[in-house]
Amino acid sequence: MYLSGILAFMLNAAVTTELLHEQSLPDTREDDFVLVRAASGGDQKAFEQLYRKHSKRLMSVLWRLCGGQQARAEDCLQEAFVKAWQALPGFRYESAFSSWLHRLAVNIALMELRSRKGAEDLEQDDAVLAFEKTGDTASRQTRMQMDLERAVASLPPRARAVLVLFDIEGWTHEAIAEHCDMAVGSSKAQLHRARALLREKLGAYRD
Repeated sequence: MYLSGILAFMLNAAVTTELLHEQSLPDTREDDFVLVRAASGGDQKAFEQLYRKHSKRLMSVLWRLCGGQQARAEDCLQEAFVKAWQALPGFRYESAFSSWLHRLAVNIALMELRSRKGAEDLEQDDAVLAFEKTGDTASRQTRMQMDLERAVASLPPRARAVLVLFDIEGWTHEAIAEHCDMAVGSSKAQLHRARALLREKLGAYRD
């Protein structure tokens, strides 16, 4: 299996587990639309339902884009939902609310990354490990997943952003180039660089 396939499978495993606990919440596009219409009219409880339904998935993406820095990811998440609340009256119901919210949150994280311009200090702390709640006995797959999370978090910011958006989130290079303010060729080069660095880092973790 190619690295990109392994990456997407392992990094999404924890998210899938979390989503299984949310099956009591509405899970269709139409259900979201009902909540969006209510929230647009000022119904805070409807907006709270949207938050509970989508915040975990968004947090997992933001956490990776922010290099495993929990505080920064939480700030981006909070800003995303504040902006979503403000923008709800303009929501056009042409696409899924989850896609609209997802793109909004990712754009906030990318803007935050661009504002740092390589000055990121990679203040990776226990959050890199604590994000994945593994229990008392970690299986080999869980340890590999934790190694992969650490490796992704340690990548240079732009390479990490391209890797997360392309291999995990399924964005095209054209979309990444537009939102990350880079050429399509640069997006492809950053992806190649990120994958090569991942192979090196994962090899080092296993040694």
